Amino acid sequence: MAILIAEQLTDKYKDIVVKIFATDVDSAALTQAGKGVYSAAITKDVSADRLEKYFIKEGNTYKIKPHIRKMVIYAQHDLVKNPPYCNMHFISCRNLLIYMTPVLQKKIFGMLLFGLKMDGYLFLGSSENPMPIIKNLLVVNKKWKIYKNLEAKREMRFDAFSFPDLLDTKHIPSLFGREDVTKNTNIILSEAVNEALITTLDYLVVCVDEHNNVVKSYGDTTKYLLQKNFTSGLEALLPQPLALAFNTLSATVWKTNETSAVRGIKINNGPSVMEVQLSISPLAISKGEQKLLLVRFSEDKQAAPTEGSVLFDEKIYADQYTLNIEEQLKELKEKLHSAYEQLDASNENMQSFNEELLSANEEMQSTNEEMQSVNEELDTINSNYQLKNKELLDINDDLNNYFRSNINGQMFINNELLLMKFSPGTVKQINLLETDIGRPISNISTNIKLETIIEDTKQVIRDGNIISKEVETNNGKWYQVMTMPYIQEADNKKNGAIVTFNDITELKSVQLELDKKNKVLQRINADLDHFVHAASHDLLGPLANIETSIKVMDEIKTDDPVLDEFLGVMHSSIKKFRALVTDIAMVAKVESDMIVMEMVDMDELINDVEWSLQHKIKSSGAVIIRDLNTKQVYFSKKNLRSILYNLISNGIKFKRDLNPVITIHTQMQQDTVTLSVKDNGVGIAKESISKIFSLYGRLHQDVEGQGIGLYLAQKIVNAASGSIVVESEVGKGSKFIIQFKTEAGIVPLSEN
Repeated sequence: MAILIAEQLTDKYKDIVVKIFATDVDSAALTQAGKGVYSAAITKDVSADRLEKYFIKEGNTYKIKPHIRKMVIYAQHDLVKNPPYCNMHFISCRNLLIYMTPVLQKKIFGMLLFGLKMDGYLFLGSSENPMPIIKNLLVVNKKWKIYKNLEAKREMRFDAFSFPDLLDTKHIPSLFGREDVTKNTNIILSEAVNEALITTLDYLVVCVDEHNNVVKSYGDTTKYLLQKNFTSGLEALLPQPLALAFNTLSATVWKTNETSAVRGIKINNGPSVMEVQLSISPLAISKGEQKLLLVRFSEDKQAAPTEGSVLFDEKIYADQYTLNIEEQLKELKEKLHSAYEQLDASNENMQSFNEELLSANEEMQSTNEEMQSVNEELDTINSNYQLKNKELLDINDDLNNYFRSNINGQMFINNELLLMKFSPGTVKQINLLETDIGRPISNISTNIKLETIIEDTKQVIRDGNIISKEVETNNGKWYQVMTMPYIQEADNKKNGAIVTFNDITELKSVQLELDKKNKVLQRINADLDHFVHAASHDLLGPLANIETSIKVMDEIKTDDPVLDEFLGVMHSSIKKFRALVTDIAMVAKVESDMIVMEMVDMDELINDVEWSLQHKIKSSGAVIIRDLNTKQVYFSKKNLRSILYNLISNGIKFKRDLNPVITIHTQMQQDTVTLSVKDNGVGIAKESISKIFSLYGRLHQDVEGQGIGLYLAQKIVNAASGSIVVESEVGKGSKFIIQFKTEAGIVPLSEN
């Protein structure tokens, strides 16, 4: 509804009128408003003082005082077609434009703006938005959609409203031509001719519908009809004889659809009696339109009856009227009975419907309870979503701060090789700007000498592997570039790649220094190994000469016991010296990794060791038990023999007062071989176990040996990336457990 307030409205009454007109009212209320009467309902927000000041109370309504009423003009106005009003202080157009198309809204907004004065106010509905004219308005209240006009100069385009059709030059001739004049003249002439003929013939012609209501009449009605007001039923307007005749004839015509007439109907015409002829004919009209009867009244002046007419007999027509009334009554009773039946059926339907409504009401109540429960759940979900949103904001802040503080560069690339995000540290290696986000990485230049980022990213996206490379930049710095797939945790799907740049310049410098030092140390180790081998070889030559000389001295017979004692000491020293030189050469060989790996048959190896120790085994009564689950082991045969020889020899040397029992066990578990040697000797104290593997670490000085065997065994096992441990208890014996990995593709054989 749009209400326009005239320019002469004074400021004194603006507030109260605006207060009233701001309320949405219907057309009936608007009509009442035009009369100066308002319902109390639309003034509920107005205080009692204002009501008494500006209104006159009349019953339950309020009437605006005349001096206020005269200030307001009420008029119908078509916003679409009519020209706009001008110089309006205030225009209220609330909840009207939302029912119009955007084009029509734009047109009407232009007209409203044209009608406003400078600093005039426009008041719109909550669902309306003056976007087409917002540049000319100042928002006074955004919530209540109140705007102020800023433009003093008003412009209106001619397409804002439509001109009358008279301006269309194509139709001007037809508007003033003879065609329309003739048409109107024919209508008036036809009415005049009909009226003249009927008057000349002294007829009264009445058109009635199927309910006997008068549609149109021609002629003088005062002669034949009763002069009654507030009725259009023809039967009620007729004198009794005419009413009887009309009732009977109309019923006959409706049934036969043929003309029927009667004459000699006597009615009073003032002080005299007049005979009337009545004729009723069906009136032919267009197909599908309302059925009509043409009733003709005329004074019966003829002595002889006309063709098709009968003489009126009041008794016969009264009887026929009674019969018609009875038939109508019977028909009405049948209709009433049918109506009662329909009413009963409707009552039953209403009862059923009422029961359904009660059931539906119960369902609605249960649904309402469910909705309340769902509402509570939605509130809970909403609270959870708010918490999730807060967590997401915190996580986003953490990520942003992480990117800001990350000195190492990171780039996020999607499956189409488009840059999605990067950290500030990335600009050291790649020339990036914020505007590069969304661009292909192939269009971005880098500072890397040999750049393979694109190829690596494609490979990572395709295969899902991680690629790590060391690259050098143009400024001489080194970076480790790691390219890995970007995984979405929700569906474990690869969606691009992450490229990380780690500055390893300092590490690279240290690595280069270490490489130089390693090369120097390797040369030194090679020289030491050469020296050890050369020294052991050179020492064995003079040692052999000394042994030969001592053997020659042994053959010389002497009776001096002191000399014999010195010769024995020399024999023992030379023997120990040879063993020491041999062991030193073996240690050097182990440390230099000059070892040949092969498949070793454990039974054959143990047989060899037993043959070498047969004198000790026989003299001590030692028993060697073989528990070999794995018959063949991939290892250095010489080194494994040295380990077994040393462990079996120690088991015999460090025996108790019992015969030595030595158990050798082998076991294969996945790719690890376990070799254990257990004896029943004197055992080793826990605090002394770490000492036995040190060079020259001897626990018993009264037993022969140099303390280098177990040291050599540990060196051999460690060189093979294995381990050796000891389980021992004093007085019960010791168990040496050796574990080492088999080479790739080498599977030791085991018994089934």
